[in-house]
Amino acid sequence: MVERLTALDASFLYLEEPGTPMHVGGVIVLDRPDGGLDHEALIELVRTRLPLVPRYRQKVAEVPGHLANPAWVDDPDFDISYHVRRSALPRPGNEEQLLDLVARLTARPLDRSRPLWEMYLVEGLAGDRTAVVTKTHPALVDGLGAIDIGQVILDPEPDAVRSLPQSADDWRPRRPPGPVALVWEAVEDYLQRPSAVIDTARTAVGDLRATAGRWAGVAGGLVTAVARTAVSPAPMSPLNAPIGRQRRVAVARASLEDLRTVRKAHGGTVNDVLLTSVTGALREWLLSRGEPVVGSTSVRALVPVSVRSEDESAANEVRSFLVDLPVGEPNPRLRLTRISYAMRGLAPRSQSVGADTLSALSGFAPPTLHALGARAASGLSRRLFNLVVTNVPGPQVPLYAGGARMLEVYPVVPLARGQGLAIGMTSYDGTVYVSLNADRDSISDVDALADLIEQEVGYLVELAA
Repeated sequence: MVERLTALDASFLYLEEPGTPMHVGGVIVLDRPDGGLDHEALIELVRTRLPLVPRYRQKVAEVPGHLANPAWVDDPDFDISYHVRRSALPRPGNEEQLLDLVARLTARPLDRSRPLWEMYLVEGLAGDRTAVVTKTHPALVDGLGAIDIGQVILDPEPDAVRSLPQSADDWRPRRPPGPVALVWEAVEDYLQRPSAVIDTARTAVGDLRATAGRWAGVAGGLVTAVARTAVSPAPMSPLNAPIGRQRRVAVARASLEDLRTVRKAHGGTVNDVLLTSVTGALREWLLSRGEPVVGSTSVRALVPVSVRSEDESAANEVRSFLVDLPVGEPNPRLRLTRISYAMRGLAPRSQSVGADTLSALSGFAPPTLHALGARAASGLSRRLFNLVVTNVPGPQVPLYAGGARMLEVYPVVPLARGQGLAIGMTSYDGTVYVSLNADRDSISDVDALADLIEQEVGYLVELAA
């Protein structure tokens, strides 16, 4: 029997459009030790780690007539050199050139006829650095137990050797079933589980309401949030507009110690301080574009948060909350107070998972959890929120890829239909790294918004002092 995609994962494939690819991206900036991490070394590193992520050598096989959900099958023509590619910037490459390349790679959909991931080694960065850009489809990340290809190439020591369940050379692809076999297995599924007919039919005809309900159920507390805001749609915003196929990517940085200083002085959590900085930046950005901003003006964000329930034996989960960011509030202290109050009231029966626990869930957790946040966002109408903001704590110790130390890491969260901006944040080794993925035409000044986030953090630190 083939391993079939769940109705939820199949929905991601059915609803994905050329202009809104759903893959989650990641940018890792590495130093170059003696010898460096070249393309051949990266291919060999990934090759030895593939047994840790067997899904990454499988592709999606469609069932003729959509009689059942697609199935995962081994790719008999798996070519690691296709998935691990090489690119370069004109030396000495600067950050702007790197982000322009990331934007172009992010805008390009994954090839559905192959395993749904890609990795690029980018050479030529100034300061004797290289970068690794990853793209992973959320269908590969179906829970907190799943891991991303970008995680398995990272080690806590420069010369660490990770134990593998088997030798990479032992892998032999199973022969993928043909169209007749896929149809026959679909019929057997229906006979054994009649309810599968209903699920498949709903998915095939694009019943968005049922699909959104499944997404909301997986995301936990989002059902209640949607019900509470159904009579109050998200405010009109230039963040929501028809989007094209091209992207712009900008980044910002903040010292984790500075954020903790603000938290100690004014209360709340580090996540609250980051949301306050984003709120202040959005306020200034809206004003710079001549948008009307009054005291009641707000921007609604979908904020995925990793939580644990009161039952300690229950597994951790990701819940997505709708938070109204008070961009109309001119006082940054009051903005922080209002956001802290809103975040505390969203999940009174849940407890946020701490950074140490979160980063220990599956090694370096951020790529996985950003993907889960993107999964929740993609199933909702743009009328419910204006943008997605993910914040995932990472390890506060150095990590290495093939002996090269990771200096910076940025998540690139995909855009949903009608969403012009998505913000991903990850902390690593004392710094919070922020990535802004934007539609190239509707939010062409996303780099100014990134600068405003850094300015807002600095302003909050001055107030705390």
